[in-house]
Amino acid sequence: MKIYLAGYKTIEKHYNQSTKDIYLLSSFWEHKNGKYGEYVLQDKHILDSGAFTAINDKTGKYKNYDWNNYLKKYIDFIKITKQKLFFELDIDCVVGLKKVEDYRKQIEDAVGIAPIVCWHQNRGPDYFIKSCEDYPYVALGTTLASNIGKKIRKNPEILNWFINNAHKNNAKIHGLGFTSAPWLAKLKFDSVDSTTWNVGGKFGNVIMFDKYGFPTQKYKDDNKRVKDSNGLNVFNFNQWVKFQKYAENNL
Repeated sequence: MKIYLAGYKTIEKHYNQSTKDIYLLSSFWEHKNGKYGEYVLQDKHILDSGAFTAINDKTGKYKNYDWNNYLKKYIDFIKITKQKLFFELDIDCVVGLKKVEDYRKQIEDAVGIAPIVCWHQNRGPDYFIKSCEDYPYVALGTTLASNIGKKIRKNPEILNWFINNAHKNNAKIHGLGFTSAPWLAKLKFDSVDSTTWNVGGKFGNVIMFDKYGFPTQKYKDDNKRVKDSNGLNVFNFNQWVKFQKYAENNL
């Protein structure tokens, strides 16, 4: 299993090691101003459309956003940086599924590579199976903010239904934000992504790669402050890189 580490941009200035052999996920939302680090060009990179970030913007600006122009810039970025793996612009809740399908086709026609289709609960199970039949790579979304999302994400039997149907149709499946280490040992996703590595730094907790191959948090003394939060984030990131390498060979 490939575990893509998201949120690398937060430590980019403080990380003085090569990322060439690290699986990273970044969001076009981070790069839409035209600026990006060299890690975006590496082979072990997957590009997110930025839809989730935009829709979760508390200002609500996305409701009046020029998504046609955003799509054009997204396509241009994919082409300029020669991305091989990238997600569709899954903004069903804003423009509707039919428009998302139109955007998907525009991306595929312009780039010559099919984007990863991102299934969400509004699309229904039949749509998921059809996506697996038609596309080589699919992603399982949903959010814990909804009751159906909670049911899906916390039920291994349901999750395995998606995984098994993808593999039955020779499609790879990516788990969006599925980062619970014990669960990953039981769920045969082809890939997942995670920002969990930076949670420890936010609360001053140290992450250690344990003897079983999983990252665990060591909680700090509440009476002590972290002197070097950037250093802690880099340390925690490297522990997740160890887990990433373990997962690729063992999960």
